[in-house]
Amino acid sequence: VAQDQTASPPQAEQLAAARTAAKDLGETLKGVLVQSIKSGGPVAAIAACNTIAPAIGLELSKKYQAEVGRTALRVRNAANAPDDYERRVLEEFAAKLSAGADPATLEHSETTDVNGVKTLRYMKAIPMAAEPCAACHGADLKPEVKAEIGKLYPQDQATGFKPGDLRGAFTISMPVK
Repeated sequence: VAQDQTASPPQAEQLAAARTAAKDLGETLKGVLVQSIKSGGPVAAIAACNTIAPAIGLELSKKYQAEVGRTALRVRNAANAPDDYERRVLEEFAAKLSAGADPATLEHSETTDVNGVKTLRYMKAIPMAAEPCAACHGADLKPEVKAEIGKLYPQDQATGFKPGDLRGAFTISMPVK
């Protein structure tokens, strides 16, 4: 993805749409994961995340006419690896968190050129929560959870987190109208 370095602030209504898309993704994923945990425990949530989360991202991308997804510095799914822009913003989030920022308030947006298209890029930090996140992303995983993660995500890097850590970010990219 070619991106120029001259960024400008996004328009208010498009920024609001990006925030809504990120919130929608977070709430939808959390709902699916909580339901999966209730019905089959953390192992079921891992399987749901593997199959349902990408479909939710695609559905919301169509709904918002944007690329809607998640990324992190330590990913579970290699398909969610950050591009250069996302890595830079995640590193900024991590530095702000280390300096005492509230992870729930961390967000970044800019309008930039991506492959010749004026594009809004928006990211909202995902703080690690004790529930339901720690069951699959925490430091003390049950053996059956470790086994399922290893089976579905052999290159997993997304464990060992504590509540309040930066788990990742929702990332939205949409053409400027």
